[in-house]
Order: sequence, then C-alpha cells, then structure tokens
Amino acid sequence: MDRRREELMAAALELFSQRDAEDVSIDDVASAAGASRALVYHYFGGKQELYVAALRSAAEQLESRLRPQDGGRPLDELASGLKRYFDFVEEHAAGFAALLRGGPANRAGEVGEIVDGVRQRLFRMIQKQMRVESPSPLLRITLRSWIASVETAGLDWLEHRDVERATLEKMLVDHMVALLGVAAAHDPSVELLMQDLA
Repeated sequence: MDRRREELMAAALELFSQRDAEDVSIDDVASAAGASRALVYHYFGGKQELYVAALRSAAEQLESRLRPQDGGRPLDELASGLKRYFDFVEEHAAGFAALLRGGPANRAGEVGEIVDGVRQRLFRMIQKQMRVESPSPLLRITLRSWIASVETAGLDWLEHRDVERATLEKMLVDHMVALLGVAAAHDPSVELLMQDLA
C-alpha cells in the first residue's frame, strides 16, 4: 500500500479515536499528517471514504491477529487469543478506539458492517475454539455478552492503564468460565460443554 495513504489513515485513526467522526474535518486530517487537503481528496474522495478505509484497515489488522493458532485446550486457546487481542489494543490504540468508539450514529451502513464483521469473526473463532458446531440460543447470548465485555475492558484499560494486562487477561478468561457456569444452570448443552472444557 502507498506509504502516504497509510500515513493519512494513521492520522485519521488517531483523530477518530479522540473525537466523533463528524467533529473531524479533512483539514484536521491533512494537518495531522503534514499533508495538503488536496492529497487527502486524491486518495479518499471525502471524509466518509477516509473514515471507512481507516476503520477497515484497523479491523483487518485486528482480525489477522485473531486467527486461531489451534492445538491447545479450549481455555488455553482463549487465553492465547486474548493475549493477541490485547497486543493489538496496546500497539494500535488509536485504531482500536476508533473502531469501537461512538454511538449509534457511527453504527450505520459500512461502518456498522465493519464493526459487526469483527464481532462475528471473533464469535466464530471462540465457537471453533470451544469445538461447538451450532451454539444454543443461551450459549450464543453468553458468548456475545463476553465479547462486549472484552471490548469494554479494552477501552477502559486504554483509558486508565491501572490494571496489569496479564491480570486483566486472566480475569477475562475467568469471566468467560463464570458466564458459562451461569448459562449451564439454564441450559444442559452448556453444562456438557463445561464438562468438556474442564
């Protein structure tokens, strides 16, 4: 990819991680990247195209980190995946924050598809790690709730950094086990899954 285009996207991600997209102008991005307004338009045509390209880039980087490594116990694989997830959070803070930040206005159209796409791939990865072909409704809700917790924990950790990363990652694995335990009390198939995980 063109180096100048990458620099513009990096500058945009940094700005989008700090402010709502509607509060960031093409001039802001050009200034942050040390480029001309014309150059931004040359590569992206407009702010929405830049925003979508920057978020897609962040999503692709995150997803490449999350590809399952395979070969361990499900909870060990989950812990390994979390470590790679938080490696991305730490190394690409702006991209992660921009990807997940914002209210409903930022969740429509292409932007919503990018964010939901990341969540769906994460869901499928966890499902594969747990060796579940087709999750029951309660297991589906449990896994999606956990993914939301991981996203929130990542944003909170970026903002405060007052918890050791290893402690947070371990707590999130324990959180998954606890959520599955609650679901198992209401769903025999999750109870069987818990036995397999143990």
